[in-house]
Amino acid sequence: MIPLRDANPSKNFPYVTYFIILLNIFVYFYQLSYGNNQNVFIYTYGLVPARYTNPAFFFHFTPFQQAFSFFSYMFLHGNTLHLITNLWSLYIFGDNIEDHMGHIKYLVFYIMCGFLSGISHLFINLDSVVATIGASGAIAGVMGAYLVLYPRAKLLTLLPVFFIPLFFEIPAFIFLGFWFGLQVFNATSNNPAEVAWWAHIGGFVFGILILKLFSLIPDTVIEKKIKNFSKKKKTPGLRYIKPNGFIDNLNIYATIEISKFEATIGVTKFLNIPLGIHKRILRVRIPKDIVSGSKLVLNGYGHNDKFGEKGDLILNVNVSL
Repeated sequence: MIPLRDANPSKNFPYVTYFIILLNIFVYFYQLSYGNNQNVFIYTYGLVPARYTNPAFFFHFTPFQQAFSFFSYMFLHGNTLHLITNLWSLYIFGDNIEDHMGHIKYLVFYIMCGFLSGISHLFINLDSVVATIGASGAIAGVMGAYLVLYPRAKLLTLLPVFFIPLFFEIPAFIFLGFWFGLQVFNATSNNPAEVAWWAHIGGFVFGILILKLFSLIPDTVIEKKIKNFSKKKKTPGLRYIKPNGFIDNLNIYATIEISKFEATIGVTKFLNIPLGIHKRILRVRIPKDIVSGSKLVLNGYGHNDKFGEKGDLILNVNVSL
């Protein structure tokens, strides 16, 4: 399964997530500049367990190189596909965790998840001379936090079946649960470990465990200022809205959230509204100077009865501060 997007918009611009993505891309191209000496670069800055357990390797590296590898390994990648798949997952899940934690705490959280995932891999593979590289351990921590915070957030997922692309909207807990189960299955199989499965497992578990710790840390004055600066002026143009209504009522009801800026100038939104097995894309114009609690009535977009009478879709507008 390949996640394409989530229906869980963030309220603040994810500066740190985008910075991490750009930094990974920069380091990857720097890594490629080594050409035929790339393996030496990876062995120096990747995470090689035997460097810490085997004296024959240990004394070939400076104390700084030994310590720095626990940080640098998470910015190296084996190939372009490895880079893209990791950064795509970070793009989908990272913005919401950054939104929840705040930018500074999220950066520390990300690095800690990467460090702890490296520790997990090290203790399971003490004698390995293979260099472990990649952001997947740190991103697994982000995914673990996402599972706890947004278990029912909808993920648009691509499932190719015999070269036929099938698209499904599934809750995050199903996708992330399947992903974690796959890591455990591969880690406990008897196949040679070409992928650092235990780094993924460790990052995911530690992401869940230290999420609560970071939630207890209050925002600093600097963090609050950054949050105010990074607050998005606009909400996504295409929104997934799940309506509700009573069985004996033709009308259905839903809530749409817009920013204060959009409420002031007016805005057009496209709403993806599932009704049974059918889905509708509706174009809705929200007038300017609208306030929270206002209701928009979309005539004829509610339930239908057996006599052909149609109900309405009633949208409650919520203006975020």
